[in-house]
Amino acid sequence: MVQLRSKLTSSPEQRSIPELDGGAPLIGHLLDFQRDPVAMLSRGRRQLGELFQFRLGPRPFVLFSGPEAHDAYFSAPEDQLNAKAVYQFTVPIFGRGVAYDVAPQIMAEQLGFLYPALREAAMQRFARIMFEEVSLFADSLGEEGEFDLPAAMNELTVNIASRCLIGQEVRDQVDSGFADAYHDLQKGINTLGFFFPRLPTPAHRSRDRARRQVADIFGQVMAARRRSGTHHDDFMRSLMDASYSDGRALSDEEVTGILLTVLFAGQHTSAVLATWTGLELMRTPDYVERVRDESHAIYGESGLMSLEGLKQQVTIEHAVRECERLHPPLIMLIRKVLQPMPYGDYVVPAGTLAMVSPAVAHRLPELFADPDRFNPDRFAPPAREDKQHHYSLIGFGGGAHRCMGKHFAETQIQAIWTVLLDRFDFSLATGFPSPNYGSWVTGPQTPCRVRYRRRSQESAFR
Repeated sequence: MVQLRSKLTSSPEQRSIPELDGGAPLIGHLLDFQRDPVAMLSRGRRQLGELFQFRLGPRPFVLFSGPEAHDAYFSAPEDQLNAKAVYQFTVPIFGRGVAYDVAPQIMAEQLGFLYPALREAAMQRFARIMFEEVSLFADSLGEEGEFDLPAAMNELTVNIASRCLIGQEVRDQVDSGFADAYHDLQKGINTLGFFFPRLPTPAHRSRDRARRQVADIFGQVMAARRRSGTHHDDFMRSLMDASYSDGRALSDEEVTGILLTVLFAGQHTSAVLATWTGLELMRTPDYVERVRDESHAIYGESGLMSLEGLKQQVTIEHAVRECERLHPPLIMLIRKVLQPMPYGDYVVPAGTLAMVSPAVAHRLPELFADPDRFNPDRFAPPAREDKQHHYSLIGFGGGAHRCMGKHFAETQIQAIWTVLLDRFDFSLATGFPSPNYGSWVTGPQTPCRVRYRRRSQESAFR
């Protein structure tokens, strides 16, 4: 900790922050960044160390890389490193009056409404829903065939998250318009949209139409609930009954925006991480057998999946965590520097966009042995490589903006692959894919198809 304080203290003789070479006039490093942002940022880390600067067009960026730099980044107060100033591209999706469109204290109250939905009792119910939804999907596949893995994981996680976090009525409408509208909203989160969220591109026009459609669906459900007076034990009901600290009730538009915020937190990155987890497991059959053996040992007697059982499944848990390390859905997290930020001998000036990159951080050889290799056992005793520093693994962020849905997401992915591996043998049909850096949430390039065959062995579940 003494060393960390010295890093955060400005030196009397401040040095210029090292600048990545290769930038072009006007556009800076934009072309390299568009081609492969992780390769570009990794090169900067190797050449220049834990702090360096670069430009994307006219905008100056600084990458903080390594545990101490991450600690400084995530510990900085909101009036120094500010998320709201950066994530305005989410406003057309979540809507006005919620999340990054409101003052930090209002956003904190809105996030506080989420806590009841993630308590232990709720998660026990969610585990049963996860099992039911994955079982329905598995039953629909037949004996053997082929499907697009990202599309399947997106479908599954939309079904699970809509039913768990919003309500059965929305889940019932997944096949009648909601899923398509939500998919168009997802496409509104892209790299171009980060810089120009209001640019009238086809994706953004579809995003705006989809936002109106989703608001209409949610509004109809809320109106029907008010007419019937029926109580529903879900997050939509909690928000309809909630009020701010000043006593004001939430409007339907605010309820819709918070529900979308929660749905994206519980679904979008989960679908991508579930896809990468399946891909890695398909090329490590020995590890898959360990997952199956563990699930049989835990569920073989009862035949019923439960939250308590999922907590005992450390083999699949370590696989999910390893895929978070190798394939973080968010390859970069960005804040705007509002006040000059000292770090070691440097001062990051106000106006700079400060960044951390999970995709770079998770492959640092000083933290992770043989960092490019899929090795879930690195998280098991005695290695426990993620415990070397509390910011070694940052796929779900850190500090005040650490993802609240981390536990939900991990539990969901564990449930998905526990059931699917119990029922089927899988293999890659199109080869192991490269990342698609054109999307803000980084999934695999398409096509990404897998083959499956139903297993003849006895299932661990009834």
